[in-house]
Amino acid sequence: MLNIVPMNILEVKKVQFPTDYPDLKEISNHFDKSVIRYPIDQINWQTYVYKPEVSFLTGYTNKELLLKYYVNEEYFKAEKTKPNQMVCEDSCLEFFVSPEEDGLYYNLEFNGIGTCLLGSGKSRKGNIRADEKIISRIRRLTSVGQSPVPEKKGLFSWTLTLAIPFDVLFHHNIKSLTGKTFRANFHKCGDKLTIPHYVTWNPIKTEKPDFHQPEYFGLMKFK
Repeated sequence: MLNIVPMNILEVKKVQFPTDYPDLKEISNHFDKSVIRYPIDQINWQTYVYKPEVSFLTGYTNKELLLKYYVNEEYFKAEKTKPNQMVCEDSCLEFFVSPEEDGLYYNLEFNGIGTCLLGSGKSRKGNIRADEKIISRIRRLTSVGQSPVPEKKGLFSWTLTLAIPFDVLFHHNIKSLTGKTFRANFHKCGDKLTIPHYVTWNPIKTEKPDFHQPEYFGLMKFK
């Protein structure tokens, strides 16, 4: 019998602001008014059953893809401070996206203080880190601040708001999102927390945790 994995479909709406580059606080407040949030809640590997409470919202403007994540977790850590460090070892939120049917995807990974790893490729093996100048174009607002945080135990709530210019997806010439369909997945992990975890928006059916699986991406349809 075939192991059929469901494909989540996310309809992404254009958000109207007075400017193409609205203030991140304005973006954050806009998302906070929504009554619907999309859960990142798939437990795919029974060795890692801890599931923090994680959800997200997304939209776009004429120039940027917008995201806001909401997290409640029992362990929190944000020690990585430099671009392209292994932020997956901290409390980490990830957005993997493939804009075209060419097999190429981008992995955007952020810890709780906004430190970003940006890679691109067609698989984990061929994944190459982006230049720090490209990463610097991603606008970030975190409720934690920017100072490193050693691991703390106890329920911790935090948010991360992102504004991602289209040209950050630098292998593709994206001028507008309206009418396009991307393949994507959203993740939460913490490789080196006291209790590691790996949860996803769209299910992944691999033997061990591995987010670099574009065949298991869901769909983002931009309205």
